[in-house]
Amino acid sequence: MSGPHVIRGSVPLPESELRWRFSRSSGPGGQHVNTSDSSVELRFDLAATEALPQVWKTRALEQLAGRLVAGVLVVRASEHRSQWRNRETAAVRMAALLAEATAPPPRPRRKKRIPRGVNERRLRQKKQRGDLKRGRSGRDWG
Repeated sequence: MSGPHVIRGSVPLPESELRWRFSRSSGPGGQHVNTSDSSVELRFDLAATEALPQVWKTRALEQLAGRLVAGVLVVRASEHRSQWRNRETAAVRMAALLAEATAPPPRPRRKKRIPRGVNERRLRQKKQRGDLKRGRSGRDWG
């Protein structure tokens, strides 16, 4: 792999806690189709990890609850014919998923009052447009 993949800030994806599994990719192939295990499955035990701060861990467990199987996050990659490139893809995907899941929630939106002038302008323009359209009808053309 090309180096530690950073989740957020200075927290890297812990290499020691990643479990790799390789299998043969599906689909058409070339000479190595029956011999190379190029499909990659990357597993990360999110529930048992100590590498993430506790706040991030609880946030990620809530956000990724639908993707977790017994507290383990699984990412698969088989787009490339090379196992090495599939490993890179899986690790980058895993880091991106964890970065998104550990991000703090957005600030709540504050409702703002619409200024009276804006509302009046809008209603005046609607009235002008309606008058213009009403003037197009041929009912008073002799």
